[in-house]
Amino acid sequence: MIFKKIIFIFALATCSIANAVEPDEVLANPKLEERARQISKDLRCLVCQNESIDESDAALARDLRVLVRERLQAGDSNDEVIKFVVDRYGEFALLRPRIDGVNYLLWWFGPLFLLFSVLTAVFYVRKLGNISKTQNDLTAPLNDEERKKLKEIMGD
Repeated sequence: MIFKKIIFIFALATCSIANAVEPDEVLANPKLEERARQISKDLRCLVCQNESIDESDAALARDLRVLVRERLQAGDSNDEVIKFVVDRYGEFALLRPRIDGVNYLLWWFGPLFLLFSVLTAVFYVRKLGNISKTQNDLTAPLNDEERKKLKEIMGD
């Protein structure tokens, strides 16, 4: 019975919606707060790395949330805030990195390498199949050179 209660409490704790924004961070203007939350959901916590700064409890994520709100209150657009964070912390700060420039190579390297590997494997298997057919074809007639070798071996 106690075991069931522990599991129930654990399930409730893990099912709760993660929201790390603290009450003192929330802006009075609901439109600015909504924009801040949208931006925060698109920025990666540089400590946790798999969470947005909106979900993370790390001190750096809190600092970034405060920074985002300060920039919005100063009159920056959403794109300007994101550009400011990316200029400061790099492209890694984005949860969904942009696909441009050198990133094309990174985005396409995996699928292209997979395609190259599959094609190489197909050609290799076909080549092995052709070699085994020519080496193991016992029904093919002997050519003149093979007949000479056979006569030498047989002692004729």
